[in-house]
Amino acid sequence: MLATGLATTGAALEAEAQTPVDFDARWSEVTGFFRERVQETGVVGASVWFLHGGEVLGREFHGAADLAGGRPVDAQSIFHWASNTKTLTGIAIMQLRDRGRLSLDDPAVRWVPELWEVHNPLGPMDGITVRHLMSHTAGFRSSTWPWGGDQPWHPYEPPRWEQLAAMMPYTEILFEPGSRFGYSNPAIVFLGRIIERISGEDWEVYVDKNILRPLGMHRSYFDRTPPHLVPFRAHSYRIRAGEPEAWDPDFDTGITVSNGGLNAPIPDLVRYLAFLSGALPADDPGSAVLARASLEEMWRPIVPVGEGAAWGEAHEAMGLTFFVTEIPGPGGGRLVGHTGSQRDFLSFMYVDPDTGAAAIGVFNTDEAAGPNRKLVARALMNEVRAKIATDVFPVFR
Repeated sequence: MLATGLATTGAALEAEAQTPVDFDARWSEVTGFFRERVQETGVVGASVWFLHGGEVLGREFHGAADLAGGRPVDAQSIFHWASNTKTLTGIAIMQLRDRGRLSLDDPAVRWVPELWEVHNPLGPMDGITVRHLMSHTAGFRSSTWPWGGDQPWHPYEPPRWEQLAAMMPYTEILFEPGSRFGYSNPAIVFLGRIIERISGEDWEVYVDKNILRPLGMHRSYFDRTPPHLVPFRAHSYRIRAGEPEAWDPDFDTGITVSNGGLNAPIPDLVRYLAFLSGALPADDPGSAVLARASLEEMWRPIVPVGEGAAWGEAHEAMGLTFFVTEIPGPGGGRLVGHTGSQRDFLSFMYVDPDTGAAAIGVFNTDEAAGPNRKLVARALMNEVRAKIATDVFPVFR
């Protein structure tokens, strides 16, 4: 058992975790499975951690953060967290709501008037609300770009808002808003634009001042790596002809930063998970990032997401930028969190709000070929998070 708390972040919690007797055995099973599967699938580097009451109870590292540089994955390794960034955007919207700056039922066009140009065969654009954007029920397409992105000279994502706005007349609402789930990266980018319009600050500046700094996430940043953190930046890899092929570790998510631009070491995200799980003491600046009632509001299921929950008979729904997974049966319960997938980084983070338990994992290799030449890295991430959800979280219920 590892009970290091949050000392690696420089702000140890006062609360002490009570570790159930059988945690060590369950976690040992998970880490054994994790080690076996990452070796089989050719994942270059990965790590999984488990927390309770804000205390780190277990962590496991595998492989390399940088093959060429000979750097192993460790607690200082900085990974890209992709769509887990969406939860920061959701929290920022709720902060502005709680401060009386907007309503979740405001028409999105009130704050993003460029949306009037979207083709909506199902009704007026002012019927789409901020709440629809947050719950992925607005009817927008999934991808940011409707074309391109297949040439090395193309930008990774649109670097300027004007480019995204120019696509509005070529954008269509695909289903009646509020009628079903349709995961949409543009919807989150529009939320980022709302935050900028209301706050008068760039999204990155607002989130750094209102979320990262209060939580003490001092080694977290967006997009390109500052020079003093370059030695800790993890690379990502694809397996080609049996050999890992590295990406340039730095890339710019441009105007889509609010959708997937976060980079951070896991100890910084331990602070974030401690906040989400309610483990921060009342006098910790991070505890004031968002009221518990507002977090719970974000975690209420709004719409089912359909097939694809990672663990058996679990029922998955969308809340307000957080996924909500209900695991039925003895030992079942509610998990809230998100996953991320971008530039061959894969990641997940989940919290059990009822017990204060939390788990996080990251892999720096996608499309890794296994013995049967199948693409198995995404399946591996789902296998790992499913095993943690069904075998370890129930220990604390």
